Amino acid sequence: MAAEIIVALSVMFIAAGLLLLVANHFGLSPIPFYIIAGLLTGPFFEVAELVELAQWGIAFLVFVFGIQVNFDDIRSVFRDAEVAAFTQLLVVGTAAVGAGYVFSIYFGFEHPVRNAIYFGAAATLSSTIVGVGLLKQDVRNNLVHGRLASSIHFFDDMVAIGIILILSAETLSDAQLVTSNIGYGVLFLLAGLLIYRHGFPLLVKAAEGFEELILMGSISILIAFIAAAEAVGISIVIGAFAAGIAIRSDGAQALGVRNGIESIRDFFVAIFFVTVGALVQVPTLGGLVLALALLLFVLVVSPLVHMFAFLYEGYDARTAFLASSSLNQISELSLVIAIQAWLMGTIADGVFNAIILATAATMILTVVTTRNEEVIYHTLVERLVRGQQTRRIDERSHVDDDLNDHVVVVGYGRQGRLLVERLEELEVPYVVVENDPVLADDLRRECKNYVFGDALATYPMERARVDDARLLVSTADSDRLSESLLELSTDADRILRADTSRKAREWLDRGATFVNVPNVLASDQLVDNVSRVVKDERETIALKSEHLDVLSNLERYGFGSRYDGN
Repeated sequence: MAAEIIVALSVMFIAAGLLLLVANHFGLSPIPFYIIAGLLTGPFFEVAELVELAQWGIAFLVFVFGIQVNFDDIRSVFRDAEVAAFTQLLVVGTAAVGAGYVFSIYFGFEHPVRNAIYFGAAATLSSTIVGVGLLKQDVRNNLVHGRLASSIHFFDDMVAIGIILILSAETLSDAQLVTSNIGYGVLFLLAGLLIYRHGFPLLVKAAEGFEELILMGSISILIAFIAAAEAVGISIVIGAFAAGIAIRSDGAQALGVRNGIESIRDFFVAIFFVTVGALVQVPTLGGLVLALALLLFVLVVSPLVHMFAFLYEGYDARTAFLASSSLNQISELSLVIAIQAWLMGTIADGVFNAIILATAATMILTVVTTRNEEVIYHTLVERLVRGQQTRRIDERSHVDDDLNDHVVVVGYGRQGRLLVERLEELEVPYVVVENDPVLADDLRRECKNYVFGDALATYPMERARVDDARLLVSTADSDRLSESLLELSTDADRILRADTSRKAREWLDRGATFVNVPNVLASDQLVDNVSRVVKDERETIALKSEHLDVLSNLERYGFGSRYDGN
């Protein structure tokens, strides 16, 4: 089998490499081209070979996901997205399982209950690989919709792991086997947490800073957990996830591990998408009906339920739409569930092929919809909920009736707070525009004028009276936001933020008064500080004193331990 897998990989990656040249030339996402490469090469290989390849590829990606888990995200799920997560699971999950059961009975599939659960899992759970990959910049910049979607991804993965453990039993009626599988899963996770707390620090200490040894030790932990999972008869994905949990993702000692794993991760991402394409079969009529039903649930029903749940929680329409539109693809863990069922012979061929086909379709369509999400929002969503959203914004905002010749501050993170304090010292009128519910109480308590809404939407900026403002300051590192602020019809000067000097020059040419580039400024400041100390030793004391004052101010505002990205 190993020889066949090596041959399959070689052929697939030759095809993928040729197609990626096309994608790179036109600046397109590689995901559809990986899947197309799989479609072209898949007919030359047995399904069993492809299934094994996909399972190992997904196991490694789940391992990487486990490494990246921040346990604060567990609290984030219940803090930021609890209503949306549970509402979607209850509404979409129940409806999808019911539809799956009806389809199974109608088409005469064996194991109708199991097939209904497989169908429901595929319709309900979203992909971490695709979603987090597309949201990486938004999550890093702490944008609200990125954080919400990331929380939902984490919740979905936890649900999927529980389903995998339960369905690992060959018969659901065997309560003892189901219970033992769940028990094994819990033991694996506890073992991972134990190693995370005690074992991994000992590994780092024993390696004495040799990153290669730490990386090899991390891979050894993965192999040990996968071997243990196979030995007790549960999915290797559970072992891979527990191994990822065991490895610390924080601190300097984990930097080498993260860098080493990331370099391998892209290879397994390619394996995953290529094998998804390769597994696609020409569907029967029943399989096509099931695939279309899955697409309806994943692309329409689930995003709508998520969006209205976010709206119910108080998020603005644009944030709710962007978060929900990042969840419209079938989860790779749903694919694991289907593969596990295929290996046990408990899933109908029509359901299995429908899940594969719908997975490939949603992952390609996600790339397309992401490129056009602003058009979709302004064309459909904004019109649908505009009246309701303006009322919510009015209820959660306060702007003085006589506010004029003021400063509009977009974002109330670290920089926003400092700007507000300085404006109050100068007695300059201002209004803050922010859409993070976590900061809603701070806005009401600390700001004289504020608008709770998305600065990329039309009404919040109208509410902030941007037409009458003298200055517009953005503290968010978002190209999309900066582009939108540059296009506003106002005579106000604009101060924006960028991550590169090239982008800063572009926006200056388009009318920005000043562009803050933190990376460049930090480098310039470092060079200046080194020059001061080298030229005059007496500057050392002055520099240290200035730095202590800066740190005191950061701690005063609660930013001494964590950078919030704003």
